[in-house]
Amino acid sequence: MRHLSTVLRGACACLLGATLLAHAQTNGDAVVEPVAAKQQAREIAQGDPARWYREDATRQAQLRTLHKEIGAALQEAKNACKKVPAAERNACLQEARGTYQRDMAQAKAQVDAPAPTP
Repeated sequence: MRHLSTVLRGACACLLGATLLAHAQTNGDAVVEPVAAKQQAREIAQGDPARWYREDATRQAQLRTLHKEIGAALQEAKNACKKVPAAERNACLQEARGTYQRDMAQAKAQVDAPAPTP
């Protein structure tokens, strides 16, 4: 059985290109939509949600979670692109879409990959 955190760590590693990662590191949560940031703050105040510690029991559930994470990363990348100078914005959005497409194409193989041993 794979642990959800292993799948998500792998997804996150695949999702961020060097340019977007550097931008996100300098802006922190600035790339998160205000509504989502507000919801995250409420959740954090209540402590870690139990769902963070439940493993996806089936391959289909793992793939669904991975697709959701890839989509969330795309949204954050798009938000980051809105903050770059206009001259760089189209290239940023193209890179974000390219990363999304590559990650979605690799999702099934990633879910099927054997889990690393601790």
